[in-house]
Amino acid sequence: MSDLDLKEQNNVRATLNFLRGQIGSVGTLAKALRFTPQTIGRVIKGDDDVSASMAFRVARLLDASLDDLLAGRYRPGACPKCGHMPSYLPPSDFADDSTIIETAPRPTISDRLTLVK
Repeated sequence: MSDLDLKEQNNVRATLNFLRGQIGSVGTLAKALRFTPQTIGRVIKGDDDVSASMAFRVARLLDASLDDLLAGRYRPGACPKCGHMPSYLPPSDFADDSTIIETAPRPTISDRLTLVK
């Protein structure tokens, strides 16, 4: 049982999923947060609850406020201080929709390209 409600947990999970993609592996993310890779993996998949200490460590790692992280106001890729989004990221048209966490691997460019001689 977690101290966080389901929406707060989903907001932290979405941020963990984003960080996993940015950092490259669950193991590196787990090391940065001082949790085991198995714990981070189970939380991202939704098998385990997000603990308050995990949410706090994620917010500290991002230098974001815990309130913004839990409320879903922290936008991955945005400056945690001013909220500015880099120009290469499209604005979200679905800011009010609930977050959907994708666990399937995304295709890479090498999956779509073939070598032609």
